[in-house]
Amino acid sequence: MTPEDPLGPILNAPPPDLSEGESRALLQAHWGLEGDLRRLTSERDLNWRVTTPSGRFVLKIANAAEDPAVTRFQNAALLHIAARDPQLPVPRVVPAVGGETDITLPAGHLIRLLTYVEGRPMHEVPVTAALRRSLGAMAGRLTRALEGFRHPAADHVLQWDLKQAGRLRPLLPAIEEPALRDLCARWLDRFDRVIAPALADLPWQVVHADLNPHNVLVSETDPDTVAGVLDFGDMVRTPRICDLAVAASYLIDPANALGALDEIATACAAELPLLSEERSLLPDLAAIRMVTTLAITSHRAKRQPDNAAYILRNFPISRAGLLALPPPAGGRHDP
Repeated sequence: MTPEDPLGPILNAPPPDLSEGESRALLQAHWGLEGDLRRLTSERDLNWRVTTPSGRFVLKIANAAEDPAVTRFQNAALLHIAARDPQLPVPRVVPAVGGETDITLPAGHLIRLLTYVEGRPMHEVPVTAALRRSLGAMAGRLTRALEGFRHPAADHVLQWDLKQAGRLRPLLPAIEEPALRDLCARWLDRFDRVIAPALADLPWQVVHADLNPHNVLVSETDPDTVAGVLDFGDMVRTPRICDLAVAASYLIDPANALGALDEIATACAAELPLLSEERSLLPDLAAIRMVTTLAITSHRAKRQPDNAAYILRNFPISRAGLLALPPPAGGRHDP
Protein backbone atom coordinates (compact mmCIF):
# COMPACT_ATOMS: atom_id res chain seq x y z
CA MET A 1 0.00 0.00 0.00
CA THR A 2 1.03 3.59 -0.56
CA PRO A 3 -0.35 6.90 0.78
CA GLU A 4 -1.70 7.61 -2.70
CA ASP A 5 -3.52 4.29 -2.78
CA PRO A 6 -4.60 3.46 0.80
CA LEU A 7 -6.84 0.59 -0.23
CA GLY A 8 -4.05 -1.23 -2.06
CA PRO A 9 -4.46 -2.98 -5.41
CA ILE A 10 -7.43 -5.25 -4.63
CA LEU A 11 -10.27 -2.74 -4.23
CA ASN A 12 -8.91 -0.33 -6.84
CA ALA A 13 -7.99 -2.79 -9.59
CA PRO A 14 -10.53 -2.95 -12.45
CA PRO A 15 -12.34 -6.25 -13.06
CA PRO A 16 -10.97 -8.71 -15.66
CA ASP A 17 -11.66 -7.65 -19.24
CA LEU A 18 -12.76 -10.82 -21.01
CA SER A 19 -15.46 -10.73 -23.64
CA GLU A 20 -18.60 -12.83 -23.54
CA GLY A 21 -17.22 -14.96 -26.36
CA GLU A 22 -13.92 -15.56 -24.58
CA SER A 23 -15.76 -16.47 -21.39
CA ARG A 24 -18.09 -18.83 -23.24
CA ALA A 25 -15.11 -20.60 -24.79
CA LEU A 26 -13.52 -21.08 -21.35
CA LEU A 27 -16.76 -22.50 -19.99
CA GLN A 28 -16.98 -25.02 -22.81
CA ALA A 29 -13.31 -25.98 -22.70
CA HIS A 30 -13.06 -26.53 -18.95
CA TRP A 31 -16.57 -27.53 -17.90
CA GLY A 32 -18.03 -28.88 -21.12
CA LEU A 33 -21.03 -26.58 -20.82
CA GLU A 34 -22.70 -24.31 -23.34
CA GLY A 35 -25.39 -21.77 -22.62
CA ASP A 36 -26.45 -18.15 -22.50
CA LEU A 37 -24.21 -15.76 -20.54
CA ARG A 38 -25.40 -12.64 -18.75
CA ARG A 39 -22.91 -10.39 -16.99
CA LEU A 40 -23.49 -9.82 -13.27
CA THR A 41 -22.35 -6.82 -11.25
CA SER A 42 -19.25 -7.27 -9.12
CA GLU A 43 -16.91 -5.09 -7.10
CA ARG A 44 -13.66 -6.54 -8.41
CA ASP A 45 -14.29 -9.74 -10.42
CA LEU A 46 -15.95 -10.67 -13.70
CA ASN A 47 -19.02 -12.82 -13.12
CA TRP A 48 -21.39 -14.38 -15.64
CA ARG A 49 -24.73 -16.02 -15.00
CA VAL A 50 -24.81 -19.10 -17.21
CA THR A 51 -28.12 -20.62 -18.28
CA THR A 52 -27.87 -24.13 -19.69
CA PRO A 53 -30.36 -26.94 -20.38
CA SER A 54 -29.07 -28.64 -17.21
CA GLY A 55 -29.46 -25.62 -14.93
CA ARG A 56 -27.97 -22.25 -14.06
CA PHE A 57 -24.47 -21.51 -12.85
CA VAL A 58 -22.12 -18.59 -12.14
CA LEU A 59 -18.81 -18.42 -13.98
CA LYS A 60 -16.44 -16.38 -11.80
CA ILE A 61 -13.23 -14.90 -13.18
CA ALA A 62 -11.13 -13.51 -10.35
CA ASN A 63 -9.26 -10.23 -10.45
CA ALA A 64 -5.59 -10.80 -11.27
CA ALA A 65 -4.70 -8.59 -8.27
CA GLU A 66 -6.34 -11.13 -5.97
CA ASP A 67 -4.01 -13.61 -4.31
CA PRO A 68 -4.94 -17.03 -5.79
CA ALA A 69 -4.82 -18.46 -2.27
CA VAL A 70 -7.69 -16.15 -1.28
CA THR A 71 -9.84 -17.36 -4.17
CA ARG A 72 -9.10 -20.98 -3.26
CA PHE A 73 -9.93 -20.09 0.35
CA GLN A 74 -13.45 -19.24 -0.82
CA ASN A 75 -13.88 -22.54 -2.64
CA ALA A 76 -12.58 -24.47 0.36
CA ALA A 77 -15.07 -22.71 2.61
CA LEU A 78 -17.97 -23.61 0.30
CA LEU A 79 -16.86 -27.25 0.36
CA HIS A 80 -16.69 -27.11 4.17
CA ILE A 81 -20.22 -25.66 4.35
CA ALA A 82 -21.54 -28.33 1.98
CA ALA A 83 -20.20 -31.00 4.33
CA ARG A 84 -21.40 -29.32 7.57
CA ASP A 85 -24.85 -28.10 6.44
CA PRO A 86 -25.82 -29.55 3.05
CA GLN A 87 -29.16 -27.73 3.01
CA LEU A 88 -27.74 -24.27 3.60
CA PRO A 89 -28.71 -22.16 0.54
CA VAL A 90 -25.28 -21.06 -0.66
CA PRO A 91 -23.44 -21.72 -3.95
CA ARG A 92 -21.80 -25.10 -4.47
CA VAL A 93 -18.48 -25.65 -6.21
CA VAL A 94 -18.76 -27.32 -9.65
CA PRO A 95 -15.57 -29.25 -10.54
CA ALA A 96 -14.09 -28.83 -14.02
CA VAL A 97 -13.99 -31.80 -16.39
CA GLY A 98 -10.58 -32.75 -14.99
CA GLY A 99 -11.78 -32.53 -11.40
CA GLU A 100 -10.14 -29.18 -10.65
CA THR A 101 -12.04 -26.67 -8.50
CA ASP A 102 -10.39 -23.75 -10.33
CA ILE A 103 -8.42 -23.08 -13.52
CA THR A 104 -5.56 -20.58 -13.84
CA LEU A 105 -5.52 -18.49 -17.02
CA PRO A 106 -2.27 -17.24 -18.63
CA ALA A 107 -3.05 -13.66 -17.52
CA GLY A 108 -3.15 -14.81 -13.89
CA HIS A 109 -6.92 -14.89 -13.43
CA LEU A 110 -8.44 -17.88 -11.65
CA ILE A 111 -11.76 -19.06 -13.02
CA ARG A 112 -14.26 -21.30 -11.28
CA LEU A 113 -17.87 -22.39 -11.64
CA LEU A 114 -20.51 -22.32 -8.91
CA THR A 115 -24.14 -23.28 -8.80
CA TYR A 116 -26.65 -20.44 -9.11
CA VAL A 117 -28.80 -19.73 -6.05
CA GLU A 118 -32.34 -18.67 -6.92
CA GLY A 119 -34.15 -15.86 -5.16
CA ARG A 120 -34.87 -12.15 -5.16
CA PRO A 121 -32.17 -9.68 -4.03
CA MET A 122 -32.96 -8.42 -0.55
CA HIS A 123 -32.34 -4.81 -1.53
CA GLU A 124 -35.49 -4.96 -3.70
CA VAL A 125 -37.85 -5.61 -0.77
CA PRO A 126 -38.81 -3.56 2.29
CA VAL A 127 -37.16 -4.39 5.59
CA THR A 128 -39.62 -5.84 8.08
CA ALA A 129 -39.28 -7.28 11.57
CA ALA A 130 -39.80 -10.76 10.10
CA LEU A 131 -37.01 -10.22 7.59
CA ARG A 132 -34.68 -9.05 10.36
CA ARG A 133 -35.39 -12.22 12.29
CA SER A 134 -34.91 -14.39 9.21
CA LEU A 135 -31.55 -12.84 8.35
CA GLY A 136 -30.42 -13.00 11.97
CA ALA A 137 -31.18 -16.72 12.01
CA MET A 138 -29.46 -17.27 8.65
CA ALA A 139 -26.38 -15.39 9.85
CA GLY A 140 -26.19 -17.61 12.91
CA ARG A 141 -26.64 -20.76 10.86
CA LEU A 142 -23.96 -19.73 8.38
CA THR A 143 -21.46 -18.84 11.09
CA ARG A 144 -22.14 -22.18 12.75
CA ALA A 145 -21.57 -24.00 9.44
CA LEU A 146 -18.15 -22.34 9.16
CA GLU A 147 -17.07 -23.37 12.66
CA GLY A 148 -13.82 -25.28 12.64
CA PHE A 149 -12.87 -24.19 9.13
CA ARG A 150 -9.22 -23.22 8.79
CA HIS A 151 -7.19 -22.13 5.79
CA PRO A 152 -3.75 -20.51 5.25
CA ALA A 153 -5.38 -17.48 3.59
CA ALA A 154 -7.94 -16.88 6.34
CA ASP A 155 -5.90 -14.04 7.88
CA HIS A 156 -5.52 -12.02 4.69
CA VAL A 157 -5.91 -8.26 5.09
CA LEU A 158 -9.04 -6.66 3.64
CA GLN A 159 -10.20 -3.20 4.56
CA TRP A 160 -13.84 -4.31 4.75
CA ASP A 161 -12.91 -6.52 7.73
CA LEU A 162 -14.23 -4.69 10.80
CA LYS A 163 -11.12 -5.34 12.86
CA GLN A 164 -9.22 -3.20 10.30
CA ALA A 165 -11.36 -0.10 10.93
CA GLY A 166 -8.48 1.79 12.53
CA ARG A 167 -6.95 2.10 9.05
CA LEU A 168 -9.93 4.01 7.62
CA ARG A 169 -8.88 7.52 8.60
CA PRO A 170 -7.05 8.35 5.33
CA LEU A 171 -10.34 7.71 3.49
CA LEU A 172 -12.53 10.05 5.54
CA PRO A 173 -11.78 13.21 3.48
CA ALA A 174 -13.71 11.63 0.59
CA ILE A 175 -16.97 11.84 2.61
CA GLU A 176 -18.48 15.08 1.34
CA GLU A 177 -20.83 15.99 4.23
CA PRO A 178 -18.78 17.66 7.00
CA ALA A 179 -21.14 16.55 9.79
CA LEU A 180 -21.20 12.97 8.55
CA ARG A 181 -17.43 12.97 8.14
CA ASP A 182 -17.02 14.21 11.71
CA LEU A 183 -19.42 11.57 13.03
CA CYS A 184 -17.40 8.87 11.30
CA ALA A 185 -14.21 10.23 12.86
CA ARG A 186 -15.82 10.10 16.30
CA TRP A 187 -16.78 6.46 15.77
CA LEU A 188 -13.21 5.67 14.78
CA ASP A 189 -12.06 7.33 17.99
CA ARG A 190 -14.35 4.98 19.88
CA PHE A 191 -13.06 2.04 17.86
CA ASP A 192 -9.47 2.78 18.82
CA ARG A 193 -10.29 3.45 22.45
CA VAL A 194 -13.02 0.91 23.31
CA ILE A 195 -14.02 -1.48 20.53
CA ALA A 196 -10.67 -2.74 19.19
CA PRO A 197 -9.28 -3.65 22.66
CA ALA A 198 -12.43 -5.69 23.37
CA LEU A 199 -12.20 -7.80 20.20
CA ALA A 200 -9.30 -9.96 21.34
CA ASP A 201 -11.37 -11.65 24.05
CA LEU A 202 -14.25 -12.65 21.75
CA PRO A 203 -14.61 -15.94 19.83
CA TRP A 204 -12.87 -15.76 16.45
CA GLN A 205 -13.40 -17.82 13.31
CA VAL A 206 -13.79 -17.55 9.53
CA VAL A 207 -17.01 -15.70 8.64
CA HIS A 208 -18.75 -14.56 5.45
CA ALA A 209 -18.24 -10.89 6.46
CA ASP A 210 -20.43 -9.32 3.76
CA LEU A 211 -24.11 -10.03 4.39
CA ASN A 212 -25.22 -6.86 2.64
CA PRO A 213 -28.59 -6.55 0.82
CA HIS A 214 -26.99 -7.34 -2.56
CA ASN A 215 -25.51 -10.61 -1.28
CA VAL A 216 -28.67 -11.90 0.40
CA LEU A 217 -31.64 -13.38 -1.46
CA VAL A 218 -35.20 -13.64 -0.23
CA SER A 219 -37.92 -16.03 -1.35
CA GLU A 220 -39.78 -15.06 -4.51
CA THR A 221 -43.06 -15.93 -2.81
CA ASP A 222 -42.24 -14.75 0.74
CA PRO A 223 -40.03 -11.64 0.84
CA ASP A 224 -39.77 -11.89 4.62
CA THR A 225 -37.79 -15.13 4.36
CA VAL A 226 -34.10 -15.31 3.46
CA ALA A 227 -33.61 -17.86 0.67
CA GLY A 228 -29.90 -17.66 -0.06
CA VAL A 229 -26.51 -16.10 0.57
CA LEU A 230 -24.06 -15.19 -2.19
CA ASP A 231 -20.53 -13.85 -2.66
CA PHE A 232 -17.97 -15.23 -0.24
CA GLY A 233 -15.29 -12.89 -1.58
CA ASP A 234 -14.83 -10.95 1.66
CA MET A 235 -14.43 -13.97 3.95
CA VAL A 236 -11.84 -13.54 6.66
CA ARG A 237 -10.95 -14.80 10.12
CA THR A 238 -12.21 -12.21 12.57
CA PRO A 239 -14.40 -12.02 15.70
CA ARG A 240 -17.44 -14.09 14.76
CA ILE A 241 -19.92 -11.41 15.92
CA CYS A 242 -18.65 -9.22 13.06
CA ASP A 243 -20.71 -11.28 10.61
CA LEU A 244 -23.94 -10.47 12.42
CA ALA A 245 -22.86 -6.84 12.79
CA VAL A 246 -22.44 -6.51 9.04
CA ALA A 247 -25.89 -7.98 8.39
CA ALA A 248 -27.49 -5.85 11.10
CA SER A 249 -25.97 -2.63 9.80
CA TYR A 250 -28.30 -2.78 6.77
CA LEU A 251 -31.45 -3.60 8.76
CA ILE A 252 -31.60 -0.70 11.21
CA ASP A 253 -35.06 0.66 12.01
CA PRO A 254 -34.57 4.45 12.16
CA ALA A 255 -37.42 4.68 14.67
CA ASN A 256 -35.96 2.03 16.99
CA ALA A 257 -32.35 1.35 16.07
CA LEU A 258 -31.27 -0.46 19.22
CA GLY A 259 -34.50 -2.47 19.35
CA ALA A 260 -33.92 -3.69 15.79
CA LEU A 261 -30.37 -4.77 16.67
CA ASP A 262 -31.63 -6.70 19.70
CA GLU A 263 -34.25 -8.41 17.54
CA ILE A 264 -31.60 -9.55 15.05
CA ALA A 265 -29.29 -10.75 17.82
CA THR A 266 -32.06 -12.76 19.46
CA ALA A 267 -32.85 -14.52 16.18
CA CYS A 268 -29.17 -15.27 15.61
CA ALA A 269 -28.75 -16.63 19.13
CA ALA A 270 -31.44 -19.24 18.48
CA GLU A 271 -29.05 -20.77 15.92
CA LEU A 272 -25.73 -19.75 17.45
CA PRO A 273 -25.64 -18.93 21.17
CA LEU A 274 -23.89 -15.59 21.70
CA LEU A 275 -21.81 -14.41 24.61
CA SER A 276 -23.10 -11.40 26.52
CA GLU A 277 -19.93 -9.56 25.47
CA GLU A 278 -20.76 -10.20 21.81
CA ARG A 279 -24.29 -8.87 22.16
CA SER A 280 -23.13 -5.77 24.00
CA LEU A 281 -20.65 -4.93 21.23
CA LEU A 282 -23.14 -5.47 18.40
CA PRO A 283 -24.34 -1.82 18.17
CA ASP A 284 -20.74 -0.57 18.14
CA LEU A 285 -19.68 -3.02 15.45
CA ALA A 286 -22.77 -2.32 13.33
CA ALA A 287 -21.86 1.38 13.48
CA ILE A 288 -18.28 0.58 12.48
CA ARG A 289 -19.56 -1.34 9.45
CA MET A 290 -21.57 1.73 8.45
CA VAL A 291 -18.49 3.92 8.83
CA THR A 292 -16.51 1.41 6.76
CA THR A 293 -19.13 1.50 4.01
CA LEU A 294 -19.30 5.30 3.97
CA ALA A 295 -15.53 5.74 3.92
CA ILE A 296 -14.59 3.07 1.40
CA THR A 297 -17.40 3.77 -1.05
CA SER A 298 -16.82 7.53 -0.96
CA HIS A 299 -13.11 7.03 -1.62
CA ARG A 300 -13.60 4.49 -4.40
CA ALA A 301 -16.36 6.46 -6.12
CA LYS A 302 -14.02 9.43 -6.48
CA ARG A 303 -11.35 7.17 -8.00
CA GLN A 304 -13.77 5.31 -10.28
CA PRO A 305 -16.48 7.83 -11.25
CA ASP A 306 -17.71 5.66 -14.13
CA ASN A 307 -18.62 2.95 -11.61
CA ALA A 308 -19.79 5.31 -8.85
CA ALA A 309 -23.46 4.29 -8.97
CA TYR A 310 -22.58 0.67 -8.25
CA ILE A 311 -19.93 1.51 -5.67
CA LEU A 312 -22.28 3.83 -3.75
CA ARG A 313 -25.30 1.51 -3.80
CA ASN A 314 -25.19 0.91 -0.03
CA PHE A 315 -24.19 4.46 0.94
CA PRO A 316 -27.73 5.80 1.64
CA ILE A 317 -28.78 2.93 3.91
CA SER A 318 -25.50 3.12 5.84
CA ARG A 319 -25.81 6.87 6.26
CA ALA A 320 -29.37 6.54 7.55
CA GLY A 321 -28.41 3.76 9.92
CA LEU A 322 -25.45 5.62 11.39
CA LEU A 323 -27.56 8.72 11.99
CA ALA A 324 -30.23 6.60 13.70
CA LEU A 325 -27.83 5.13 16.27
CA PRO A 326 -26.93 7.03 19.46
CA PRO A 327 -23.69 8.92 18.72
CA PRO A 328 -20.48 7.69 20.34
CA ALA A 329 -19.58 9.15 23.69
CA GLY A 330 -16.20 10.83 24.16
CA GLY A 331 -13.43 11.07 21.59
CA ARG A 332 -11.08 13.82 20.58
CA HIS A 333 -13.45 15.08 17.86
CA ASP A 334 -16.19 15.94 20.35
CA PRO A 335 -16.83 19.62 21.07
